[in-house]
Amino acid sequence: MNQSENLVNLLEKKPIVKVCGAYDAMSAKLVEAHDFDAIWAGSFAISAIHNVPDASILTMTEFFDAASNMAQSCEIPVIADCDTGYGDANNVRYLVKKYENAGIAGICIEDKTFPKQNSLLKNGNNQLLSEKDFVAKILAANDVKQNKAFSIIARVEALISGIGMEEALKRAYAYEKAGADLILIHSKKISPEEIFEFSESWKGSSPLVVIPTTYYSVKIDELISHNIKMVIYANQTLRAAHLALNNLLGKMKDANNMDEIQNEMSPMDDIFKLQEMFEIKSQEKDIEEKLRKLGYIS
Repeated sequence: MNQSENLVNLLEKKPIVKVCGAYDAMSAKLVEAHDFDAIWAGSFAISAIHNVPDASILTMTEFFDAASNMAQSCEIPVIADCDTGYGDANNVRYLVKKYENAGIAGICIEDKTFPKQNSLLKNGNNQLLSEKDFVAKILAANDVKQNKAFSIIARVEALISGIGMEEALKRAYAYEKAGADLILIHSKKISPEEIFEFSESWKGSSPLVVIPTTYYSVKIDELISHNIKMVIYANQTLRAAHLALNNLLGKMKDANNMDEIQNEMSPMDDIFKLQEMFEIKSQEKDIEEKLRKLGYIS
């Protein structure tokens, strides 16, 4: 079973699929180690570690490299956040080929105009693409994918842009009809009520996905009871790493010796374990034994 099929299987079998954001292969491995169902290769986090705004600054290649490194390093599905699709329907065709061939389980594209800005940015630009033009991107994505299990997630930004519930539902139905496998309904309210209203009104068959960054008090049981099938914790790992590193550096600068801050860092062996450094010796012995059998070593 490939990772696209694995993700579909999780959606069918679990009451809710828990996805956690990562920004590089190491953070992705840690997400996997803590038994999340899948990894979100988020554009906000990847932009942040390049120290550029989440505003369509990085290229598709830079986002792809980050997501494919995660997919190569992990044994759980990786979902790639592909912003607006890096262009028009032709660009979406290209990205789907590239991401699917890299073993990524699915992509998410949103219906904002290019260049996009982060949806949670105060006074940010949240202008939407026309429904027709975004439907064209969904159609293109489905035309080119080779494995029907490769997931196309359509992210609806109508609630973010402030144009209302009716438009959000209208667009979601159009995207499902065009072939979106899942619908991500996004909100920046501090309460989940807007999301619950959408889910209660939703009569489509595509599973619903949410990202509770702002309405973080929502409970998993509440999401399940409102027929949400996937929850993405998109940026918490980045924000935690930022806080921890900031705190450590502040103390390190004035520390008389490193003994004062040892308990704020992982032991070297923990990093070696994550890198699979301890596997090298056994691998070397295995090769040595094979060379001996071939007569290269006496």
